[in-house]
Amino acid sequence: MELRCGGVGSQAGGRRMDGDSRDGGGGGCKDAGSEDYENLPTSVSLSIHMTAGAMAGILEHSVMYPVDSVKTRMQSLNPDPKAHYTSVYGALKKIIRTEGFWRPLRGLNVMVMGAGPAHALYFACYENMKRTLNAVFHHQGNSHLANGIAGSMATLLHDAVMNPAEVVKQRLQMYDSPHRSALSCIRTVWGTEGLGAFYRSYTTQLTMNVPFQSIHFITYEFLQEQINPYRGYNPQSHIISGGLAGALAAAATTPLDVCKTLLNTQENMALNLANVSGRLSGMANAFRTVYQLNGLPGYFKGVQARVIYQMPSTAISWSVYEFFKYFLTKHKLENRTPY
Repeated sequence: MELRCGGVGSQAGGRRMDGDSRDGGGGGCKDAGSEDYENLPTSVSLSIHMTAGAMAGILEHSVMYPVDSVKTRMQSLNPDPKAHYTSVYGALKKIIRTEGFWRPLRGLNVMVMGAGPAHALYFACYENMKRTLNAVFHHQGNSHLANGIAGSMATLLHDAVMNPAEVVKQRLQMYDSPHRSALSCIRTVWGTEGLGAFYRSYTTQLTMNVPFQSIHFITYEFLQEQINPYRGYNPQSHIISGGLAGALAAAATTPLDVCKTLLNTQENMALNLANVSGRLSGMANAFRTVYQLNGLPGYFKGVQARVIYQMPSTAISWSVYEFFKYFLTKHKLENRTPY
């Protein structure tokens, strides 16, 4: 994407946010209106990264929430006979037919409340860490190591905000959940299990999301270099890169997601079968319980739903984020450019 002066410009002259000039590009305007939204740190403020990130997170989770509900149920280690599903589409049809049209959306409100601030911090941290680390590594262009580290650091902030929302959301999504609203779920969990219940799966979440986001960001940036080398605003490239990056990262980290779901939901029937008394906690215990109940295939329960969920989710997230970053930066530059 280029914001051009006087209608003149070439993508070949585009520069990266890290300051790498790929082909030089002769001449060109030097005023603010000619700055690419990814070129200069001053062009994209922290507030723009946060606003674009918040919009991306809210839209991503809102659009894909019904599939997320199915994923949670398909990862159940010992599901109720009435909640056996063989496909994402079949599961959605069955849930709507037997539990009502709005049932796949239960918990959406708490997810939206968490996704906005979580993704604002996530993208702002990633962009700033990526720029700083690329400068430290003196890398011409994008350093995959810098992208991976930046993604991991951003995950720490993101998960600190999202983990409580994930706990509430997944308990509302489960079949025959005793909770009828997010508020009642929060009150019940807080009263019976304490504040720590909202972060019981935090270490597992980080253990899953750090490799997930490292794979995700490295793959996304790599694909962008291949299909969008001048890093222009190109919706198609953002959708393709985001979708493929999300699918790869989702498949690779499914075993950790299964363990996270077990820790979040504290699935009673499964824990009783595994002779677990009280509450299950800790990633190692979750791994042992999954293996005890379902063997190696248990680690990949719901992998189809997870990939189907993550592929469009990351495609939506990146395309919405890049659009709002483009739109808000362009608006800011136009406002400060004298006519």
